[in-house]
Amino acid sequence: MEQEPEVQPEQPVEPSASPPGPDTAVVTTPAAMIEAHGLSKYYGPFVAVQDASFSIPEGQIVAFLGPNGAGKTTLMRMLTGFLAPSAGQAAIAGFDVRDDRIEASRRLGYLPESGPLYPDMTPLELLRFFGEAREMSAATLKRRIEEVVEICALELVLEKPIGKLSKGYKQRVGLSQALLHDPAVLIMDEPTAGLDPNQIKQFRDNIQRLGRTKTLLISTHILQEVEAVADRVMLIHNGRLLFDGPRTELEENGSLEEPFYRLTREAPVGSSETPAPAA
Repeated sequence: MEQEPEVQPEQPVEPSASPPGPDTAVVTTPAAMIEAHGLSKYYGPFVAVQDASFSIPEGQIVAFLGPNGAGKTTLMRMLTGFLAPSAGQAAIAGFDVRDDRIEASRRLGYLPESGPLYPDMTPLELLRFFGEAREMSAATLKRRIEEVVEICALELVLEKPIGKLSKGYKQRVGLSQALLHDPAVLIMDEPTAGLDPNQIKQFRDNIQRLGRTKTLLISTHILQEVEAVADRVMLIHNGRLLFDGPRTELEENGSLEEPFYRLTREAPVGSSETPAPAA
């Protein structure tokens, strides 16, 4: 007598791997352009930065906010590979700044607070020097010089020695150098320090223009700067990140002043009070 075949339990149907139809919405996640994983920097017993971790996606303008001495510059130098961390890793556009330094630097423009400019060179000579150091072709270098000169409004001082330029123009020259190779990521440390109100407005306009095509991280302790240009705020104090989120979530009554004071004020001597991180 023949045995009936065993009835197998129904198997769950796997989702179809076929491509979505024309009416199907496809959700994509922006690529991470700046990443920090447990970045720390110690100078003996002094903690400059402690366990900083974050990810900044493509197309964001992020303000790195904190009082003087909070650790902003140290963290930015670790992100750019200028300073080796005591612990942790940093990456630019997916390239580790320590292990893939050259590839990371090709995608990064860095404007330090007091950028190294050669005072005896003219802006044009400086741009040619950096372009040749980056092994840019003659045609590409010529085109990019024309573009960054227009972006940074350097036409009137192209042939003047940098040492004779005003603070505002020197800052523009520094920005032009950082933009010369058309990087996807731009990191700037206190970019408006020492500028007058007209120069600050022009610089902010440039930031918003650049933010349409690049990922920007800007360090500052000027609250108006953050309110004018940033989508997202990372607030650091005593080497620790206390807040990381949309600017509007940190603001109170449309202002950053009170939250900034509350999170970064020092506790009185002998007090156990410490600033509470924002939710």
